[in-house]
Amino acid sequence: MKHIILISFFLSLCISMSIAQSADKLLKSAKVWPEDDDKMKNYVVSGERHGQSFFKKHQFVEVQYEPEETLEFDIYHTPKVMYHWYLKWAEQYPDITELYEVATSFEGRPIIQMTITNKNTGKHTDKPAAYFEGGRHGGEVTSSEAVLWLTKHLLENYGKDPEITALIDTKTIYVRPQNNPDGSTMYLYTEQRNRSTVRPYDVDKDGLMDEDPEEDLNGDGIIHNMRKKAVTEEEKEKANYTLDPRDPSGRLMKRVFEGQGEWLMYTEGIDNDGDGKFNEDGIGGLDLHRNYPENWRPDSGGDMTGRGYTQWGAGEYPLSEIETRSTVLWLLSHPNISVVNSLDTRVPMHLRPPSTSSSEESMFPSDLELYKKFDQMGIDITGYPWAGDVYETYSTRYKTNRLTGDPLKPSPLFGHGPDFGYFYYGAMWYGDELWNNGAMKDYDGDGVYDDYDALMWDDEENSSNGFRKWEKFEHPQLGEVEIGGFHPKFFSQNGPPWQLERWIKKQSLFNLAMAKLLPQVEIIEVEVVAIASDEYEISIEWTNSGGLPVALEQAKRVKIVQEDRLILEFDKELLKGFENAKVQITQPELFDKTIYSGYTDVREVKKESFRVKLNQKEPVKAKLKLLSTRGGYLEREITIGK
Repeated sequence: MKHIILISFFLSLCISMSIAQSADKLLKSAKVWPEDDDKMKNYVVSGERHGQSFFKKHQFVEVQYEPEETLEFDIYHTPKVMYHWYLKWAEQYPDITELYEVATSFEGRPIIQMTITNKNTGKHTDKPAAYFEGGRHGGEVTSSEAVLWLTKHLLENYGKDPEITALIDTKTIYVRPQNNPDGSTMYLYTEQRNRSTVRPYDVDKDGLMDEDPEEDLNGDGIIHNMRKKAVTEEEKEKANYTLDPRDPSGRLMKRVFEGQGEWLMYTEGIDNDGDGKFNEDGIGGLDLHRNYPENWRPDSGGDMTGRGYTQWGAGEYPLSEIETRSTVLWLLSHPNISVVNSLDTRVPMHLRPPSTSSSEESMFPSDLELYKKFDQMGIDITGYPWAGDVYETYSTRYKTNRLTGDPLKPSPLFGHGPDFGYFYYGAMWYGDELWNNGAMKDYDGDGVYDDYDALMWDDEENSSNGFRKWEKFEHPQLGEVEIGGFHPKFFSQNGPPWQLERWIKKQSLFNLAMAKLLPQVEIIEVEVVAIASDEYEISIEWTNSGGLPVALEQAKRVKIVQEDRLILEFDKELLKGFENAKVQITQPELFDKTIYSGYTDVREVKKESFRVKLNQKEPVKAKLKLLSTRGGYLEREITIGK
């Protein structure tokens, strides 16, 4: 039975990956989505769950819900609006774009992708390539905007900017703006917040799915925080917040040890399942960035010994989610990709592998040097305060735990995209984080960018729009509470719209800079020389003019790329007859007559030769082919003989 299930599973993978619809068929579904049904006052989420599946529709002033004549980046855009522009661009730039559906989401929404390359200079798979993805985490919508901005920038500057024109003529850029359209759409049309898809999931392992979502108690369309003054002895024992003394206005809260505070903090909502926890099991709950196969670990509660590692949000098994699965299978079927950035928010950082060990411990030194070069290039372009690996740099970017005072130690993340990207796929893979929670400056000079700095910047530069002042509310379970705090969607998780283009532009320019460094094999010279009356030597000299080798050392180890190869191709009729054939390739002596030439490094020049014997007087034509998995595919037609 298990074998039948596995076979069915892999067949479904193959079928799902074979879907590639033309642009004119996209978005033309018979289904009316809840966001488009004007008769529905509520937004209904698909799936069977133990909690509610409908939420009051809400439209945020920060979001554009219908496409306009021009695309501006002083406002956020729904997946619907983004798809409108991709459809328009596909029609407007048919010679350099192809738009298609790579997968269907849990709710049935198309997950679209665009290939950008000059079709007249060769197939997209014959060129070195980069892949940029946004929207994996439903609420981290800034990441999708960055991919949208980059797409617009590339298309509108083709034929105008010499470097972008050369890039699209010789390389391929794959862009996927919305890898989780279900999550992002719900996020932008309701008060609900999430990082995951909307597929029901039992986060707290109580046997119930999505039974305790957040609620917008005061009806403002936003899930803020709730604070409650500890009154009873039980509450005082649990109280772990005080008023932060740095903020005389009493808005900012500071976390302390249980029993040392005067306040309790919750997210806005009620305890639906009566377990004493608030909003711990809302819509969905998986983390698509913990679902990759490299170094995957079971979800919380999945370690039967109680002594191993688990990873919150990992899913039932690696690639259990169509959104992650479609990314991985697409990449594995397109090994010409050397550079990837799958974007998130909200720590301003160029985030890369490793995620479970130190860089020096687990990366090839030459690969690490390339990553460090890209790290510095990223910082120079974006000004982010951090660039480096997940395990050490990200985990210890602040030296001490602000609650305990203990020094921070490296901490692993399992099933993480950057680890798949390097260790499994052998590419330069980043999982960059945009935005900074509003903490633009270190106002108190303590070396940490925290909520105090965000509050001060909000007052100074953002007209205090990012923080809702605390207001009393009579909670049905807790009694008197106060609701307020930072705007979770358009201040904490994503920035206010007037900051949007600044962030997505500089991130996109880093992505563009990486794409410009893709490997590129180029033929320098092809020479045909007679070495006897009936024998000829065909020499080819080539180089890698790009900024990356055609294979990282890790790519060689995991065999994601083949070594560079040369093939001399004749009409098959000329090769028939073995020693009596009209054309014989005498060198190389290998049966397959292929020259295997290793991997071409940056600026390395290589030269190889074939020898051919002609058993006829007439000259013959041949195709000389240079095949490099990530450096590109080139061919030259040559004539042998006089």
